[in-house]
Amino acid sequence: MGFCPLPIGVDDFETIFRKNYYYVDKTLLIKELLDKKGQVNLIARPRRFGKTLNLSMLKYYFEDTGDEAQNKRNAGLFSGLAIARAGRSYADEMNRYPVIMLTLKSAKQMKYEDAAACLAEAIAGEYARHAQAVAGKLDSADLEKYMRIRRRQGGNADHLTSLAFLSECLYKAYGKKCIILLDEYDVPLENAYFAGFYEEMAAFVRSLFESALKTNVYLEFAVITGCLRISRESIFTGLNNLKSCTILSENYSRHFGFTEEEVLELLQYYGQMEQSERIKEWYDGYQFGSVEIYNPWSILNYIDELAANTEAFPRPYWANTSSNDIVRSLVERMDDGDGSVQVQLEQLMNGGTLEKQVHEDITYDNIYDSEDNLWNFLFFTGYLRKISSRMEGEGQYVTMAIPNMEVSYIYKNTIHAWFEKKQKEFDLSQLFAAMENGDAEKMGEEISYFLEKTISYFDYGESYYHGFLAGLLQRGGRYRVLSNREAGLGRADLILRTPRIRGGRAIILELKAVKSFREMETGCEAALDQIAEKQYRRELEEEGYEDILAYGLCFYRKECLAIRQIG
Repeated sequence: MGFCPLPIGVDDFETIFRKNYYYVDKTLLIKELLDKKGQVNLIARPRRFGKTLNLSMLKYYFEDTGDEAQNKRNAGLFSGLAIARAGRSYADEMNRYPVIMLTLKSAKQMKYEDAAACLAEAIAGEYARHAQAVAGKLDSADLEKYMRIRRRQGGNADHLTSLAFLSECLYKAYGKKCIILLDEYDVPLENAYFAGFYEEMAAFVRSLFESALKTNVYLEFAVITGCLRISRESIFTGLNNLKSCTILSENYSRHFGFTEEEVLELLQYYGQMEQSERIKEWYDGYQFGSVEIYNPWSILNYIDELAANTEAFPRPYWANTSSNDIVRSLVERMDDGDGSVQVQLEQLMNGGTLEKQVHEDITYDNIYDSEDNLWNFLFFTGYLRKISSRMEGEGQYVTMAIPNMEVSYIYKNTIHAWFEKKQKEFDLSQLFAAMENGDAEKMGEEISYFLEKTISYFDYGESYYHGFLAGLLQRGGRYRVLSNREAGLGRADLILRTPRIRGGRAIILELKAVKSFREMETGCEAALDQIAEKQYRRELEEEGYEDILAYGLCFYRKECLAIRQIG
């Protein structure tokens, strides 16, 4: 018997069942929405945590398509799922309302006109979907406006109130208020901020939402999803019926992402239970409300790879789904101010925590106003997780950490790219002069200075310092840098050689890492003993090098001590 395929990238609820994909049942989201009776519900979750699929599920459950046979087929999708066992009152809501569903995720263009045109295209598509239902139900003026928008001929004024107008048209067609589902509502705002037209896009989205969600007599209820809870003053001006739910809220906490129970059921089904600890290390670590949550996108991708190769290693699937500009922005701030960002980032990278006051309302145009805003953005978009929280006065303070190995990879990769760029700005002349002149004390000082300028992971040990120093020395351009090359009776950590043998110079560097400052001199001596015992000079001498210098280097955290071999 074969396994159900995994729904990687499938965000249409009907397709899940038509093609027999594996489905993690999130239908009790319907029950919670009906129980809480919020008119405008904003649910903010990180990207790739199932927001689009959940909105699609709501559409198929609630929508009266105007076609009895289609309604029956849609109702059949929920047979055997949790909502079907929730009670008659919930079943009575099925196929009951006209539904407007609009995703804003396509508005990622570099010019406002292009992004607005993409939103107009999405709106026109929803108008086209309902065209048959409203046919014959509108007067000539309304029909003319409807067809303008549907045919992509509408002007800016048409689009600013297009959702409100569509809900009115649907009420005239069905005699029922409508449900509005808005997916990834903050994508146009994020894109507009980075592309430089935030105010224009914010004004467009504000008008679109206000007309549809504020005092709209044709609205039954709305569900809006995105990554951030954009401040009420920025987008939802005067929207007193808005109920927002971020990752700090208990509301809807189980319905986005996978719970541990759901992950174990998934692994059991696909025969991958032995991977449970590895998956936990890589993809667990989120907390929505008080519920432990795994990253669903990464788990589905990893299990899919395991099906083809049982020896497959976890990979950072989530890292590759969109840009990580916000992490890069934080890392680049290490050059600014008093160095506090670097200290805090090092603390996180070494398994520590930070406590920050959280502000659930944020706007893209104030992310960079303060360091705390950056940390808040990282927290609410999934790059940090909650360990604990406390109230002080009117403020909420959250202790945060990096969620898992996948997100740690994002930070490390970003830091590495930043340091690669930063190294190009380093003045290495004094370091090379010290090496060539036998000034070991100055060598240690220069290397320590460069270490201070980057992030250290204290658990990396000798391999970290080896990679760091090799990358640094290769920037000089004067020497060919050989790493772990056979020399004498062993392999020297680093050998620097000039291209010319006759009259040229070679430098041997042997590295050690120690666990306390007091051991540094002993570490250098051990490195020098290894150079002598393994006869690292011998091969260089046989090749014709006469000017050969050798140094023992020892590292402790961001300190480097160098001692020159005499003789």
